[in-house]
Amino acid sequence: MKKLISKHFFADKDIEQFIGLQLRYGVIISSLIVLIGGLIYLSQSGQLQLPPYHQFTGTRAGYTNFGEILTGAIGMRAKAIIQLGVLVLIATPILRIAFSLIGFVLEKDKMYILITTIVLTVMMVSIFGGLKV
Repeated sequence: MKKLISKHFFADKDIEQFIGLQLRYGVIISSLIVLIGGLIYLSQSGQLQLPPYHQFTGTRAGYTNFGEILTGAIGMRAKAIIQLGVLVLIATPILRIAFSLIGFVLEKDKMYILITTIVLTVMMVSIFGGLKV
């Protein structure tokens, strides 16, 4: 019986196909979420009158953290749903790097484990380093 976490259970081709499918489905799912949000936005605000473009009117910055986006998407707010689609699109390549790291760990390839860990760390620091708590 093959071990679940071993080099022989997953072949390189299996991991590559899984990562390729993950990227493809991540983009498709995020596109569908943005499309649904856009359609809801058009149905909710399509009949509103045009704003006065000769005068600048600022708006409140909304949906700036994950909790607001998730709450808004559950409440069927169109802008929150669109933001959720953008978050899924941003998470797609990050998941690709994480799954690549898992693949390299299974292969026990120390050089690529190190490189992929550095890349994932740099991405996480870049994303979460500028957050205000």
